Amino acid sequence: MILSLVQKINAGLSDYVLVFLLLGMGIWFTIRTRFVQIRYFKAGMKKTFGNLKLSGEKHAGGMTSFQALTTAIAAQVGTGNIVGASGAILTGGPGAIFWMWIIAFLGMATIYAEAVLAQTTRIKKEDGSIHGGPVYYITTAFKGKGGQALAHFFSVAIILALGFFGCMVQSNSIAATANQAFGIPTWVIGILLVVICGAIFIGGVKRLASVTEKVVPIMAGIFLLGAIIVLIIRIQYLPATFAMIFRYAFKPDAIIGGSFGYAIKTAISQGAKRGLFSNEAGMGSTPHAHALAHVDTPHDQGVVAMIGVFIDTFVVLTINALVIISTLYTPDGILANGTIPEGIGKANLAQTAFGTVMGTQLGAGFVAICLFFFAFSTILSWNFFGKINMIWQFGEKSQTIYTLIALVFIFMGTLTASDLVWELSDLFNQLMVLPNAIAIFALTSIVVVSSKHKSNR
Repeated sequence: MILSLVQKINAGLSDYVLVFLLLGMGIWFTIRTRFVQIRYFKAGMKKTFGNLKLSGEKHAGGMTSFQALTTAIAAQVGTGNIVGASGAILTGGPGAIFWMWIIAFLGMATIYAEAVLAQTTRIKKEDGSIHGGPVYYITTAFKGKGGQALAHFFSVAIILALGFFGCMVQSNSIAATANQAFGIPTWVIGILLVVICGAIFIGGVKRLASVTEKVVPIMAGIFLLGAIIVLIIRIQYLPATFAMIFRYAFKPDAIIGGSFGYAIKTAISQGAKRGLFSNEAGMGSTPHAHALAHVDTPHDQGVVAMIGVFIDTFVVLTINALVIISTLYTPDGILANGTIPEGIGKANLAQTAFGTVMGTQLGAGFVAICLFFFAFSTILSWNFFGKINMIWQFGEKSQTIYTLIALVFIFMGTLTASDLVWELSDLFNQLMVLPNAIAIFALTSIVVVSSKHKSNR
């Protein structure tokens, strides 16, 4: 009964509220900033990769701009890029990827706004530590009890969505794929994760930043190298692959069945929901990392934040989607007619796709290793985001209790993750968007002024 209720709420949020809210935010800030994601794309790339170092400068508090970006990308590039994209394609057809692109393009303007506001409203304490995130710009936008209520609502939602349920879902994906690929007992993976994550959690923001700035570039490089090898081997199918993405974006009923109205709604809602889960633009998670960056102006971190969405969706997620479609949806693929064979689901779709070229065992192993790094880095960032809100809610002394509870959830996730846990994770993910979006809209003027920054484009 509880599962059914949560599923209905999620369906209503993702199919209607979330689609219009995400699209609305993206369109609003794209127009108000005069397409900041295009005007400052070159500047964002330059600031991100111009002086790239895998060992950042030391700061008394906060992070370098690149560390903040890799911490944000660690949150963005997770199971959403592999399992989430797979689920979107299975449910909404290849055309769902097109709608993910639309959400991501518009989301680049939204995440610019989030990063700018996180930088603008952050506070620096006497010990040099920096604190920032949506709760700070929510209470800036709305003074008094109303603002406090919205901030508390957001804070509780993110602690549950990312700190607890979300990390449980991520650890479950790690354990399931490792067990399938290598036969490793899930409880062994659970103990391993608890030990490694616990050591990093205890080290605080400096240890987190040090890990993410090294792990994120390496994990992305390994995955992209393997995927590019597959695409080179399947290069003759790439034109048809891109054609399917565009064709089924506007005629999804031809691949997923049902009426045109049902099919198009499914394709768009899957693209929006999974796009949010993948790039997190508008959700209010990554501003926690961008708030800590040491930059000259909020605009500087805003353009860097845009590159995070670009890397997440237009590079990593798209490459994964191309592998899946070019191997499974082409005439010689097992999903060519749109019928899903028994035993194929979102959890093993990518492994099946890579396995068609690499061989079943090697394909499963490759995806399992990549998913481990993706989901592991996401756990680190999500735990950190939840911890910031836990401290805001209950003070510094609450960190120990929060960390212990989070580690329990991580271990439990490797043993089992019921449908209810997945649905609750989705629910609180979506609920986070509401107070975050309201505050961002209310502070539009600050974002607009920042987008007029006179920097090199």
